[in-house]
Amino acid sequence: MDVRDDATQAPDSPSAAADTTPPEIYRRLRIITVIATFGGLLFGYDTGVISGALPFMSLSPEEGGLGLDPLTEGIVASSLVLGAAFGALFGGRLSDRYGRRRTILGLAVLFFVGALGTALAPGIAVMVLFRVLLGLAVGGASATVPVFIAELAPADRRGRLVTQNELMIVTGQLLAYTSNAVIAETVGEGGVWRWMLAIATVPAVLLWFGMLFVPESPRWLAAHGRADEAKRTLSRVRDPLVVDAEFAEIERRVATDAGEPRAGWRDLATPWVRRLVTFGFGLAVLTQLTGVNSIMYFAPKILLDTGLGTQAALTATITNGVVAVLAVATGMWLLGRFGRRPMLLTGQLGVTASLVLIAVCLMVLPQSTARSYLVLAFMLTFLLFMQGCVATVFWLMLSEIFPLRLRGFAMGTAVFGTWMANFVVTLTFPPLMDAIGGVTFLIFAAVNVVTYVFYLRAVPETRGRSMEELESHFRRQLAA
Repeated sequence: MDVRDDATQAPDSPSAAADTTPPEIYRRLRIITVIATFGGLLFGYDTGVISGALPFMSLSPEEGGLGLDPLTEGIVASSLVLGAAFGALFGGRLSDRYGRRRTILGLAVLFFVGALGTALAPGIAVMVLFRVLLGLAVGGASATVPVFIAELAPADRRGRLVTQNELMIVTGQLLAYTSNAVIAETVGEGGVWRWMLAIATVPAVLLWFGMLFVPESPRWLAAHGRADEAKRTLSRVRDPLVVDAEFAEIERRVATDAGEPRAGWRDLATPWVRRLVTFGFGLAVLTQLTGVNSIMYFAPKILLDTGLGTQAALTATITNGVVAVLAVATGMWLLGRFGRRPMLLTGQLGVTASLVLIAVCLMVLPQSTARSYLVLAFMLTFLLFMQGCVATVFWLMLSEIFPLRLRGFAMGTAVFGTWMANFVVTLTFPPLMDAIGGVTFLIFAAVNVVTYVFYLRAVPETRGRSMEELESHFRRQLAA
């Protein structure tokens, strides 16, 4: 399937090259975005914290751990990811039915309960149960927050505002790595992992309170017959000069969809919808098969295997988080100057080369401090391309390509693919590393070569069009 648009790239605005958003309106949009993306911060923290907690959870119960072995390490780490897959699937549908804002409020409660439950877990079974519950919240947030921001953002700011969520994800991971190292150094006991996991309750509370003051998506309101409320909300986040024109465009799309049944699996019978959702699902799966979470979740374990001590490995992992944050910030800047497609292709090449270099270090070089820091350096190179180009474009593109009537459903389905691929990687990575070592990264590199060819053939350019314009484009192109 090829959904590319080979037309000349437009500036990141539906009608003009210049940014027309007044400063006071943009400030309001940024406040709303920061509040909503606390869901992304929790996503990042809850997925990143496990990397530092696992070495302590692997200690015996007498030492304050849970007695994990390589298999149960994979189960504990991947249980959140499995929950996230189904959280994305059902979270997207809930956001279509009950609204983006109400769904995020519910997810904040799940984040709090899941974080508290994992911190107090007495054994592996309870830990896995609450990790799955926490995963439901992570997956729901990953499917709902980018769509919520994309529907609130003007086309000339959509790229920057939606990718704020990715910045918050990697910031959450950086906070996890940093707090892991600090707590491990200061608390200094086997049960230290409980404190690492408990910290996530704080941003969960902040997310819940913050969302009480955030408006609902005007596109969701319009699609559910609340036109007056939708226009009032749009007026709060747009230049008054463009409100009428944009609202008329939204109403035309809603009128086109009027009388259609609730979004669901039956929509996949429509050829252009099926092709678009299939493309989104493929994009989601392949982004995870880069192997990114083998590094984000297991970096300390990898560095321990190269010869570093536990505290040194935890401290070195902070560098991963710093580079990821800087890479996403750079990616946000690049999105204002380059298209989504060239950034994705460039990132994919860099990711593949980095994986090969990591594999060579692990397979060829003898265990030494030099090898440890070479592996760390190539991990950082991997993250530079992954977070700065691939992940930044991936989350943005998923939030903007799906049609309004089934946006939550389609986004949830695609993100379900993200988390299922993530689950497979997370579950199998520890046993694979134990069995074949550095060859694991060569397998990831081979998959990424195939991914590059797929992106070259199929990825469209979405920059510079309103979400309604993109929907009309895909209807025409994919129905042909």
